Amino acid sequence: MKHATSTDTPPRRLRADAARNQQRIVAAARELFADHGLEITLDDVAERAGVGVGTVYRRFANKKELIAEVFDQHMVDFADAADQAMREPDPWLGLVEFFEHACRHLATNRGFGEVMFELEEDPVRFAELRDRIRPAVGAIVDRARAAGVVHSDITTTDFFALIHMVNAFAEFAGPVNSAVWQRYMAITLNGVRTDAVPRQPLLVDPLTDTEVEQAKAAGCLGRRR
Repeated sequence: MKHATSTDTPPRRLRADAARNQQRIVAAARELFADHGLEITLDDVAERAGVGVGTVYRRFANKKELIAEVFDQHMVDFADAADQAMREPDPWLGLVEFFEHACRHLATNRGFGEVMFELEEDPVRFAELRDRIRPAVGAIVDRARAAGVVHSDITTTDFFALIHMVNAFAEFAGPVNSAVWQRYMAITLNGVRTDAVPRQPLLVDPLTDTEVEQAKAAGCLGRRR
């Protein structure tokens, strides 16, 4: 009979280790993409994750594969947020909750928009991931519309477009004011609501003239780079 030696490692333990390493790698990549955008390397990811570079390359052959995995995780987060919004008994509050989650996620995550742009080069995968969340968002909008708390002609496509409009302003203003996007999120919600619900308060001041000029200058500098 063959006895197990100290060098024997059960396959199950290997799979568990690999799964933990992948979780650490993806979590590290999400943090780095959020802070620095896509201008990072797999070496950077390995260092942040606390694993060897070879471990990263065993899980992901290149950065594009890692980008796709990170985007997939973001879609899971959005789907969870949509489910949570549907559990809110008040259709308007559920819509506001999801809209704020989406706007905050985009506004505070520098790399997410870049990840989306990168994945658009793979239209099949991009469509698969997008379509995972679209029905849930549609249900949020449909429920709010049926309850008479948003205008009857507001569609799911409008809702996605409005999120990206807020994100566009967040990108513009981010270098000088990282919170002002919340003002324009409230203005946007006020534009789609009916008189059945109260207006969103504008709790954040607008950009000053000086901040607008600074944001323009920062944008020009970023494009030159």
